[in-house]
Amino acid sequence: MLQKSMRDEMKNESEKGLYVMNEAIARNAWGIASSVDIYNCDPETIRDAGAIRRFVVELCDLIEMKRFGETQVVHFGEDERVAGYSMVQLIETSLISGHFANQSNAVYLDVFSCKPYLPEMVQDFAEKFFNGSHSNLNVSLRL
Repeated sequence: MLQKSMRDEMKNESEKGLYVMNEAIARNAWGIASSVDIYNCDPETIRDAGAIRRFVVELCDLIEMKRFGETQVVHFGEDERVAGYSMVQLIETSLISGHFANQSNAVYLDVFSCKPYLPEMVQDFAEKFFNGSHSNLNVSLRL
């Protein structure tokens, strides 16, 4: 059973996500843009193009976004500080992208959609999928 403070925190996060989604609808926003930075991720997972593709499919299913075309996953970067996979997935309502930094084992994920979604759901799913120790979420409405 969850401790009261943890339950309250989860409730607050859920309410915050619902607030953003409802605010986007009420203000007739063009879309919601969320950026998730995930730290201390599993090195094997972020270096596996197949796992990254599977993540995108599962994320799109979770937040009910329809993928448009195949997920592009490319490894590049001459500078070791930024070397790693980058990913782009068009969705019918916009775009999901990410960079997977080898040196720091971090994931930098962006989701932009004109269809409302819960940013915290993206954050929680991504942090668990990549087995990160913690993450930061920044959300903005595009008006």
